[in-house]
Parts: sequence; structure tokens; C-alpha cells
Amino acid sequence: MAVPKRKTSQAKTASRKSANMKKSAPALSVCPQCHQAKMPHRVCPNCNYYDGKEIVASEK
Repeated sequence: MAVPKRKTSQAKTASRKSANMKKSAPALSVCPQCHQAKMPHRVCPNCNYYDGKEIVASEK
């Protein structure tokens, strides 16, 4: 089993982890039915519509 010979410095660790800090929040689009923000290419969590059709039967 491989074991490091020296302790990894803080700069080396921080530079390796810095790639994850560049990630941004996911993009949002507007639902054409209810005009609420939703993730693109997903069923709207508010009105259960996708591509102009009701996908999940609402219990309202």
C-alpha cells in the first residue's frame, strides 16, 4: 500500500481543492405555465408541467 513520504503542504492541498470552488449555482429557467423558476429540462415542481403537458397528476 502506498504511503506518502512527506506531509502534504497546505498550499498543495488548497490548490487541489480550488477547482471545486469555481463551480457556480445551477442555471434556472422560467416555467411557461406558472412563470416560476425551475431547472431547465426538468418537470416544474410547482405546476407539474413539462413541454406544455401535465406529467404528474396534481393532488389539488
